Amino acid sequence: MREIRRGTLQEKTFYEQVGGEETFRRLVHRFYEGVAEDPVLRAMYPEEDLGPAEERLTLFLIQYWGGPTTYSDNRGHPRLRMRHAPFTVDRAAHDAWLRHMRVAVDELGLTDVHREQLWNYLTYAAASMINTPD
Repeated sequence: MREIRRGTLQEKTFYEQVGGEETFRRLVHRFYEGVAEDPVLRAMYPEEDLGPAEERLTLFLIQYWGGPTTYSDNRGHPRLRMRHAPFTVDRAAHDAWLRHMRVAVDELGLTDVHREQLWNYLTYAAASMINTPD
């Protein structure tokens, strides 16, 4: 999608194309509703309240997809594998994470192209977090 801004032709970011912050907040909130009830994933969140984790993932995804850089401004480089290293991320955790994310993505009502682009990234990211063999 192209948009004219101040006399130049620019591509809209994925973040802008899918509805910006509201869309990512809806995605991550729905995802964490599933996490809260999942015995495999819930154990990975030491915080009593999942709110801080929800906010971190929301800000990370917003930044990754072309929105504000609040995540890095507050936390530095994402270093996803390092941040997940203290947790056992095996195939069961991977599958549970994707199961809840699939529900969240499907409920957004994105176009097929956007849904596929988002899903491709999420499946790649989930696979790259595995740090424990089955």
